[in-house]
Amino acid sequence: MIKNRYFDLIDQTFYFPQEGFDIEDDKLVFNGVPLMYLIKKYGTPLKLTYLPRIGTQIKRAKNLFTKAMKTSGYRGKYNYCYCTKSSHFSYVVKEVLKHDVEIETSSSFDIDLLRRLFEEEFIDKETIIVNNGFKTREYAEKISSLINEGFENVIPVLDNKIELDHFEELVKGKCNIGIRVATDEEPNFEFYTSRLGIRSSEVINYYKERIAGNSKFEVKMLHFFVDTGIKDSIYYWGELKKAVKMYCELKKICPSLDSLNIGGGMPIRNSLGFEFDYTYMVREIVNLILAACQEEEIHEPDIFTEFGKYTVGESGAIIFSVLGQKQQNDAEVWYMIDNSLITTMPDSWGIAERFILLPINKWYNEYRRVNIGGLSCDNSDYYNSEVHESQVYLPTIEKKDQEPLYLGFFHTGAYQDSLSGYGGIKHCLIPSPKHILIYKDSKGNIVDKLYKEEQKPEDMLRILGYI
Repeated sequence: MIKNRYFDLIDQTFYFPQEGFDIEDDKLVFNGVPLMYLIKKYGTPLKLTYLPRIGTQIKRAKNLFTKAMKTSGYRGKYNYCYCTKSSHFSYVVKEVLKHDVEIETSSSFDIDLLRRLFEEEFIDKETIIVNNGFKTREYAEKISSLINEGFENVIPVLDNKIELDHFEELVKGKCNIGIRVATDEEPNFEFYTSRLGIRSSEVINYYKERIAGNSKFEVKMLHFFVDTGIKDSIYYWGELKKAVKMYCELKKICPSLDSLNIGGGMPIRNSLGFEFDYTYMVREIVNLILAACQEEEIHEPDIFTEFGKYTVGESGAIIFSVLGQKQQNDAEVWYMIDNSLITTMPDSWGIAERFILLPINKWYNEYRRVNIGGLSCDNSDYYNSEVHESQVYLPTIEKKDQEPLYLGFFHTGAYQDSLSGYGGIKHCLIPSPKHILIYKDSKGNIVDKLYKEEQKPEDMLRILGYI
């Protein structure tokens, strides 16, 4: 007998169940949380954040780097920085800071955020704060004020050669700094060199001419970042080798240099078929840096990473109801959902990002190929492909079904709220969904609570000037 159920499709295509996902009584469970319980309690559309996943990710990365360093005899330390721009929400950042990490900032308002965290004693004046991004005058002033107030481990990373002038003027005492090296982009990119950082051919001369003789500054960090992320490719290893070579060259004339920041880009699961050997990649990164330093006879650096999406991405999910189906021609069926994909998952529209898509119920129904349509009037408000293939399969909707089909997009916890402007004006005035936080209490029990209600008409009308 041919099995044509959705459950059988998943079971035969992937290893399932797998970490974070399971089925109980024909219903999907996410990290031990029965999603139908949340749907019945709060309704849809809803966003959820499973906070314990954040700590799991941090611990895994720390363990991987620590083990690789210990095994290879690497003498430097590992520092895990959280990249705040991936999610600035207080519940995320405060959860992150429970796990002994450092902080990376990107813009002026980040410093105001840090001041609130300091007041609430989530950070102290010993916390390492790495300041990336183009330094506007306001941003540089706020960074300098932290340094002048005794925050000991603030490291503004120079994104261009002019920024040093700000800190020379504004910082009263000594100042640690970093230098960001501009990487070459992948061959198929629109530009040859990243706009971020100082040209690699100019770094050494810039240090000699502007910094070496200036007693105000100590270069502590060399920073580089590959925009396409950490992956086992000739391009990535080539850029890492160039960065390590630059570190060795600079270290020989700059004794204060002791840290190499390899940025972010650690991938997360975007498919049930996701394959990435974290252990291998971390081990190879550590070994490459160690071998290069040994060859040049210099002490290996402390390694910094700035993991944002990796930290918070897998904690998030968005759940929709299918309002109805439309047969537009002989081959195309549309499942219309109760919100907009453009406004809730802008990466799916803007850069064709793909997330894990699974039904919450009806796993034992037959399946069919479908397109998912959002509520907006925009022709681009759709989702019709997976990472592993250029189509989407979901359970059929049958007339006898007593409840609607519910769909979940998973591992949406990074960037989507920031890019969509959570709580602001939305395309076609479609509201931001309600947001649920899930955490564990002191006894280890899973607890859910409403963080924000669904956006109301008056919320938008007030912004638009009607109220």
